[in-house]
Amino acid sequence: MTAVYDTPVVLDRREGPYGEVVLRRHGALLQIIANGCFLMDTSDGRSERLLVDAARDALDGRADPAVLIGGLGVGFSLAHAAADPGWGRITVVEREPAVIDWHRDGPLAEISAGALADPRTSVVRADLVAYVNETSDTFDALCLDIDNGPGWTVTEDNDSLYSPAGLAACARVLRPGGVLAVWSAEPSPEFEGTLRNAGFQQVRTEEVPVARGVPDAVHLAVRPG
Repeated sequence: MTAVYDTPVVLDRREGPYGEVVLRRHGALLQIIANGCFLMDTSDGRSERLLVDAARDALDGRADPAVLIGGLGVGFSLAHAAADPGWGRITVVEREPAVIDWHRDGPLAEISAGALADPRTSVVRADLVAYVNETSDTFDALCLDIDNGPGWTVTEDNDSLYSPAGLAACARVLRPGGVLAVWSAEPSPEFEGTLRNAGFQQVRTEEVPVARGVPDAVHLAVRPG
């Protein structure tokens, strides 16, 4: 008997400022594709939630910490942060207008509607790399999930975020003792070394096993202070 597989259905396709972005449904899952590269779907979310929880835990009980979430994605990180009354201000930076629309008025609202309605939440439409270089705001935690990892970026411009200069920009917007958390589709010992060389302390990696292949990872580092 020939196996029957669901065929993905494109719900929206747009030409954004950084190329083509697509939202599609594959069975029960919603998927985001950028320039033909699979970014994420709604199948799990454990590692996206870990991104937020690990950063919060590393703050050692700091009251009402402000968090910057880099990348709206399918909304798991935002929804999880908003479900935690311990967070203070929650700022999301997302560069793709289509992704923001899918959350505000589209299929992804089923994940993020409550979080977007939370008075602590604000969404900034901006490129994260530019934002951390230009903003005068500061945060207690940066939870970054804009690529498949430091070695597998969605666009070439994102490479600079994981360089010494990019990490210095992240440190600049972190308050003393603040936490940088970076999502990756695989652990990267090389990136751990880059974090240490950039002056971060308490560098470590937490892993989330997946059904097949290498585990997802969250790289964590603390700004001295």
